Amino acid sequence: MSRLTRRDFLMTTAAAGLAASFAGSAGAATAAPKKGGTLLASWGGFEPQALFVPAGGGSSPYFTATKVHERLFRLTSELKFEPELALEIKPAADFRSYTIKLRDNVKWHDGKPFTADDVVYNAMEYWKPISGGVSLNALQGAEAVDPLTVVLKFSAPVPEFFLKSVLAGKAGLVIAKHIYAGSNIITNPINNTPVGTGPYKVKEWVRGSHVEFLRNDNYWAPGLPYVDRLVIRWWRDPASRSAAFEAGQLDIATFNPIPPPEITRLTAGGKFIAETKGYSNSAWVTTVEFNQRREIFKKREVRQALMQAIDRDFIADTVFFGRAHPSVGAIASSNTIFFTKDVQAYPFDVKKAGAMLDAAGYPIKSGSRFKLSLVSAGWFEENIKIGQYVKQAFEDLSIDVELTVPDRATSLKRIYTDYDYDVAISNNSGGIELIPTTTQYYTTDGIVKGAAFRNATGYSNPKMDDIVAKMTVETDEAKRIELAHAFDSLAATDIPILPMVDLEPVTIARSDVRNHSTAADFMGDSWSGVWLDR
Repeated sequence: MSRLTRRDFLMTTAAAGLAASFAGSAGAATAAPKKGGTLLASWGGFEPQALFVPAGGGSSPYFTATKVHERLFRLTSELKFEPELALEIKPAADFRSYTIKLRDNVKWHDGKPFTADDVVYNAMEYWKPISGGVSLNALQGAEAVDPLTVVLKFSAPVPEFFLKSVLAGKAGLVIAKHIYAGSNIITNPINNTPVGTGPYKVKEWVRGSHVEFLRNDNYWAPGLPYVDRLVIRWWRDPASRSAAFEAGQLDIATFNPIPPPEITRLTAGGKFIAETKGYSNSAWVTTVEFNQRREIFKKREVRQALMQAIDRDFIADTVFFGRAHPSVGAIASSNTIFFTKDVQAYPFDVKKAGAMLDAAGYPIKSGSRFKLSLVSAGWFEENIKIGQYVKQAFEDLSIDVELTVPDRATSLKRIYTDYDYDVAISNNSGGIELIPTTTQYYTTDGIVKGAAFRNATGYSNPKMDDIVAKMTVETDEAKRIELAHAFDSLAATDIPILPMVDLEPVTIARSDVRNHSTAADFMGDSWSGVWLDR
């Protein structure tokens, strides 16, 4: 195979070069919001498998579901909790119970009232057993004191920031008891046309093309949402999204929707902006994962050796054109609370990697050390290039590599359902709070066959489980930070999965799209406040 160089990668895009920074704004409202219009949106990935995937399912269904389903609280871009379906939450003095006051006059899209019974159902039937994982292990019960008051009871003290983060995070979406009770939440067909309390109602999902949402005229927030229609459409490659912007077929798209070299050109005329806000609670990484159901990869020394063989600066500079940087550990460097540099590092050193494989019992014999299957998840174009690079890097160690880049559905099935891979290139996004979105890739409870973006490697270490379990009940924030650092240190040493690069996401929008990127996780916000200045 011919060698892949930086120039090879550069030649795969239409233009080279990327400005180090972008001029942009979040479309701050300089005038009174205007009502009406159709907002055309997309993101830097593909169509979801369902509009709502209760157990997770990745960013694509998360993007669509959060326009319909809401949470009790939201986290602003300034990392402040704001009321959504709840007005307040107060802990007891011992942090073993929390009283939640709910917003009045909230209705589901089918006209039924939203009440405390819905929250009790979610707490015990959805959040604890399905979406929350280990984060709600201590939840013992939930009681509806009156139609607008719920008390959550725990078997141990639960940190306030932690619980609020869970309720405001990906695991905290609220679903309707009267729709889901008595059914299998995960397989309920309503997940393809979800019914929520959010600002938008599903009109139709045209598979292979788009989903259309209509304004919820009975939304609890007076005057919101501003736009009449929201259309989320999917394109298969970044260049097509760039062309769609220029053709007037796209108003806003999140998470690196267009080729990096296109950003400077597209925003140069002032018609479009590039915005980096809106990702402070959604740290994106590209990961390499080792399937420990395979004998070779049960050896930690093998996993560590292979990490030494990957030049992550090359990936950051060449594949992402500088819009990424090598990851330090399992905790993203953008995490202002828990990040630490004090973890084991894996600098690029092919010679050392070879020596480590020799020592691990895998010397070169008849020209090869061993064979492996490499699956590079095909939901991002960058993963294709990274897969090609990692294949070459491993071949430099005399490892035979069979690379496949399946489509999104097949990638999900091979990695998270069939475990049909030796090494996988994947992606995930984690929040400021590590439990469960980050920790579930490492804890035993994260091994859920068929549940996407959890522990697919089969890694199980009682010490790791114990550290994370302690974090769920430690109310002293300083001690929680110490536990987080212990988690990161063990994750970086055992490396069942290791982030290769931290991505630096950007949202592209027409300059007349206003009041966007105001949440800590804008892609997963309801978008009720976005309006069109036309």
